Amino acid sequence: MLAMSQHEWGDSEAVIRPTEVPVPEPVFGEVRVEVAAAGVNPVDVYTRRGLAYNSVLSLPFVNGWDVSGTVTEVGYGVARFRPGDRVFGMPRFPHAAGCYAEYVTAPARHLARLPDELSWVEGAALPLAGLTAWQMLVEVAQVSAGQRVLVTAAAGGVGHLAVQIAKARGAHVIGAARSAKHGLLRELGADETVDYTVTDLAGHVREVDVVIQMFGGEQGVANLGCLRPGGILVSAQGAWTPGLHERADERGVRAVSYLVDPDGAGLEALADLVRKGLLRVHVERVFPLAEAAAAHRLSAEGRTTGKIVLLVGA
Repeated sequence: MLAMSQHEWGDSEAVIRPTEVPVPEPVFGEVRVEVAAAGVNPVDVYTRRGLAYNSVLSLPFVNGWDVSGTVTEVGYGVARFRPGDRVFGMPRFPHAAGCYAEYVTAPARHLARLPDELSWVEGAALPLAGLTAWQMLVEVAQVSAGQRVLVTAAAGGVGHLAVQIAKARGAHVIGAARSAKHGLLRELGADETVDYTVTDLAGHVREVDVVIQMFGGEQGVANLGCLRPGGILVSAQGAWTPGLHERADERGVRAVSYLVDPDGAGLEALADLVRKGLLRVHVERVFPLAEAAAAHRLSAEGRTTGKIVLLVGA
């Protein structure tokens, strides 16, 4: 089968090359999926460069964790799926999943049935970003009706889904993004918008219950100032935010560094929101699988609205 593989870690996206590799076989508890589409995430770029998860990854490496496709074979003990089922998921993260390929295998409980309301492309765009948003908001921050939630990078892959999930739970949502993207945020349900490029968030947004923090560095620490006493900041970039937890303690607030987990139940919760019309995924650009390098180039610019997806089959 065709896979977009790399034999070295590198800053240049040219290290990603088409390669013929064996079709994988599912083992106990796994299924094989014929890939229709694969999502591209910022973590894919960091991983390609050798800057993330090197302790659990090795070369040669096939990138990608977001997948949608059709089950073609089930391993021993799998009762959740049958051949022909349409599925989507985020298998094995942060261990290698190899979704930039024509076939992948995955633990059955890392997948869920793809809602009829979603295309293959949308299904591949949702898992990693959607699970990140769901787990940060629901499982960690436990957002509830009436709370005030600030979502940073609110028009990005995770952010635009976090806005909708927080709104679906009854929160008052403040979305931080460039002003050109405020119209989209309002369409997605944001109650307030703020342009973080011209406005100091900590000086403008105050007394929120939850901050969903999508970037690190000093700004990630500064946004602790947006919280009410006892509030919580959940950071997807805690490893790149020195001093975050110490400063949170000083301010009388909480800070949690979070890494997304594969979770079939969470995927099913996202699918339920989609069926109810409460969640939609925005796809900015679709590339063919062979142009994975170009997709990485666009992702690395850091200006994507929503998601980037590779079309593999179907």
